[in-house]
Amino acid sequence: MQLGMIGLGKMGANMAARLAHAGIGVVGFDHSAAARTALAAQPGAAAVDSLQALVAALPAPRAIWLMLPAGAPTESTIAALLPLLTRGDLLIDGANAYYRDSMNHAQLLAQGGFEFVDAGVSGGVWGRDNGYAMMVGGSAAAIARIRPVLEALAPAADRGWVHCGPVGSGHYAKMIHNGIEYGMMQAYAEGFALLQAKSEFQLDVAKIAESWRHGSVVRSWLLDLTAEFMADGKSLDDIAPVVADSGEGRWTAIEGIELGIPTPVMSLALMQRFDSQGKADYQARLLARMRQAFGGHAVSAAAPSSGS
Repeated sequence: MQLGMIGLGKMGANMAARLAHAGIGVVGFDHSAAARTALAAQPGAAAVDSLQALVAALPAPRAIWLMLPAGAPTESTIAALLPLLTRGDLLIDGANAYYRDSMNHAQLLAQGGFEFVDAGVSGGVWGRDNGYAMMVGGSAAAIARIRPVLEALAPAADRGWVHCGPVGSGHYAKMIHNGIEYGMMQAYAEGFALLQAKSEFQLDVAKIAESWRHGSVVRSWLLDLTAEFMADGKSLDDIAPVVADSGEGRWTAIEGIELGIPTPVMSLALMQRFDSQGKADYQARLLARMRQAFGGHAVSAAAPSSGS
């Protein structure tokens, strides 16, 4: 089987390399010449310098995996591909896309006789060696066509990937997956902060984290990564206390509201990320002023800006 891979960033390049190693022919495209050169060095893989060349290099009916940022990059690439494809070609979107956008993409592609699969992918930079968890949505026939690809990318052929249902369901499941991830990360961060703050006990937080990896009900791969970082003795002092948020955390919170399902942990974890980004600064200043107004409490002066 041959597969086109568009987007050779950290995830796309590693996925393409894993597929090539498994014997699946990969033709890749990326705007970065360095990324193309790196892929071409992989046995069983080739790289081209345009979408037209990628489509021409693949036998019809084609299967093309998009591993691009959700939103404008994916939208523009799909638009550019449409006039190049032939009936029966299949597009797989592996971005962290909004599931309703994926449903719209499927409807658009169906008008030209093309198939569409939405694939939520988890595994990060470790996926090349450990395999990827994948949640895919699409018709049974479309999933059957790319089954060899899914089995090669997964940790094992019979586990780590799931056909969730129709188009949209894969990205929906990945959206919820990321919401859970937000909550887990926040809980770990708060717990370790409490351990670190209890100075009177002089706790070895790294040793406690390591002990939790074995037999504890809170053990997880996320804890493994955290414990390994702590064991290295690296300081956090050079890391700004700012945590970015992807669109999926916001979409999960909105989905909870729309369905009337309480999701306080995931939603509050998202709010905490907003706080870390400075988006609570105005309200905190206003709160300080309120306390001063009704109780005469002192307010702290703002630190001078670095440009003054």
